[in-house]
Amino acid sequence: MLIDTHAHLDYPEFEPDFAEILQRATNSGITRMVSIATGLASSHKVIKLAKTYSPIFPVVGVHPNNVDEEPDDFIASLQAIIQENNVAAIGETGLDYYRMEAGENFAVNKARQASFFRQQLELAADFGLNVVIHQRAAWDDTISILAEYGSRIKAVFHCFGEDLARLRQVIDMGHLVSFTGIATFKNGENMRSAARILVPGQFMVETDCPYLAPVPFRGKRCEPAHTRLVAEVLAQARGETLETFAAHTTATAESFFRISKNL
Repeated sequence: MLIDTHAHLDYPEFEPDFAEILQRATNSGITRMVSIATGLASSHKVIKLAKTYSPIFPVVGVHPNNVDEEPDDFIASLQAIIQENNVAAIGETGLDYYRMEAGENFAVNKARQASFFRQQLELAADFGLNVVIHQRAAWDDTISILAEYGSRIKAVFHCFGEDLARLRQVIDMGHLVSFTGIATFKNGENMRSAARILVPGQFMVETDCPYLAPVPFRGKRCEPAHTRLVAEVLAQARGETLETFAAHTTATAESFFRISKNL
């Protein structure tokens, strides 16, 4: 049995056939799914999904690409959500400079992203929750801010695709990584190489659905059932059976997200 540790199940792409999506996940051995929010409205949606469907566990937070859509005092609303509901972690939060252009607006948005990131890390530390990190084209700043919190924070770098030196940075800081369907691509060898050198407890698997569908579904809508395809490729890369791989990644996810054990 596997856990999809990063899915965006509140997205409209899943509305037409949601029940079928959950059934396909179950049929593929995906017993539980962690639904990740990208803003305040999204946080409320994943909470509702988790209350409606027992295999779903909610993570609440504001994505760095959405900081301009949220109020300056967003953290009070996020804190209320956490106080009033059972949440698995905070996220996804972090930094994303990928589509930002140099100039005054860049500096303003960069500062706002950093502020939102720090506030969510502080909130996680206060509530004893772990954090789901989004990082794109902002490695040094992400690591620098996260380092400010030392052992107060434990995080997973989701959709990890960096080189082995950066992988070592994450692991040496006491954090985890998670791999998506990119690991099944021809150009995903760096992820397969990363998976080979990690030990159980240092990594998890995810889909990031509806994005990044693995081979042979590349270019189509991704869904939680595809977690199995990611796991099969990485298990083969590590020289493990799927059962062994599933057992230790599931145990890691249960611990990190503090979700219920297999029955």
